[in-house]
Amino acid sequence: MKTYKLTAFEQDGEKILDEAFQAASDDEAKSVGENLLKEKGLEEKTHRCTSPAGKLILFHR
Repeated sequence: MKTYKLTAFEQDGEKILDEAFQAASDDEAKSVGENLLKEKGLEEKTHRCTSPAGKLILFHR
């Protein structure tokens, strides 16, 4: 399992979510990240999910 980082922001740049989670693959991490955002009602906010290698897995502006 790898540790991925999910971050969401307000329009003014304020960080409103900064969460790490475990996933077996980039595809699984994308799905987990999308679900976490939906649970918290943040799917329309600016967000990103990055892999341990720094690869951008999920992004919305």
